[in-house]
Amino acid sequence: MLALAYSHETEGHLRRGRADLELQRTLLGEAIDEAPVLVFVADEEGRYVAVNRRACETLGYSRPDLLGMTVAEVAVAPEAPELYASMIEEGRLEGTTPIRCSDGRILTLRYWAKTVKIGGIDFWISVGVTDPAIA
Repeated sequence: MLALAYSHETEGHLRRGRADLELQRTLLGEAIDEAPVLVFVADEEGRYVAVNRRACETLGYSRPDLLGMTVAEVAVAPEAPELYASMIEEGRLEGTTPIRCSDGRILTLRYWAKTVKIGGIDFWISVGVTDPAIA
């Protein structure tokens, strides 16, 4: 009888644990989408696979438009492709780079980027801020 009670208690903890994890993922996703920084996630080919609302608003693109773009189409420094390749090799990168808005304006992005493995697949997440003081 004690083993059965333990089994139900353990099952309840596991269910709560899964629910807590799902809630954490939902909260984290919503928090990142509303974050006061630009967030970009790209695949190995440099194509954006996820962006947050602030990135879209700052650059003036809709989410579907930005998701159809590559890092090199947004980060317009001539060395951007080499920097991206370096980030892939090293696993992280930080610095500043010019980024092009949909209206042609160029902003300076201060970014921190890192390789993350999700479901066994490598992605590159970049978090950044734009500020005239860093230009």
